[in-house]
Amino acid sequence: MPSARPCSSIAARSLVISGSYSCNTTSFRVSKSERISFFLHSMVLMSLSKYSNTFSASLVTDISAFFFLACSVSRQDRTSALCQLFTREAALQTPPSLAGTDVVIVKSGRRICGTGGCLANAPLHQNKSYFEFKIQSTGVWGIGVATQKVNLNQVPMGRDTNSLVLRSDGSVYHNNEEKNRLPANSLPQEGDIVGVTYDHVELNLYLNGKNMHCPASGIRGTVYPVVYVDDSAILDCQFSDFYHTAPPGFEKILFEQQIF
Repeated sequence: MPSARPCSSIAARSLVISGSYSCNTTSFRVSKSERISFFLHSMVLMSLSKYSNTFSASLVTDISAFFFLACSVSRQDRTSALCQLFTREAALQTPPSLAGTDVVIVKSGRRICGTGGCLANAPLHQNKSYFEFKIQSTGVWGIGVATQKVNLNQVPMGRDTNSLVLRSDGSVYHNNEEKNRLPANSLPQEGDIVGVTYDHVELNLYLNGKNMHCPASGIRGTVYPVVYVDDSAILDCQFSDFYHTAPPGFEKILFEQQIF
């Protein structure tokens, strides 16, 4: 699931109580009258939350903080603050349409088990993306990139044009064709970290930080990180705070930010 950092609720409390707030490199102060206005606005939303299942306390706080920032600080500070308060990080999807019917996603979208595949919640729009998977338990598994048209109940993937994946046997498949294969004696084992780079042309693989020199290409269109498991395999995804340094020029998956 997409995750928002808890800055928004902290900001709301800090703004009402002290009239100031700092988040990373952004800080701002507000007047007493603005604090009162924000407090009253929050109370209205809190009242709504008591009579509607649509509103949760955390959502109310986030909405309050958003409207407060939109109305009370300069456009420059507002844009910076909103980007930081609602920064999102990639994770595995949980809606049924974006995960196989027998897939289980736990640890806040970081671990997959069960049977089937799952897409991440962020497409690879940037030029050079990097992400990792840790093999927690061996079995049948695959990792790579796929379009939203991929069949997430079909294991193994790589059978059609909608996925390009490294399979647990070391082969890299796309459109039912073996595009490449990991070097001999380099099959990922339990505890290993598999890194993936993608630059809209080639997918490359890294094992415990070492380049496997196993490029593969062929997939077209907007793609997402994808992972599938079967036969008791368990994998953890790592879309930030990597185990190994990303190769030069590559970085974690970025969400497209659009404010107003």
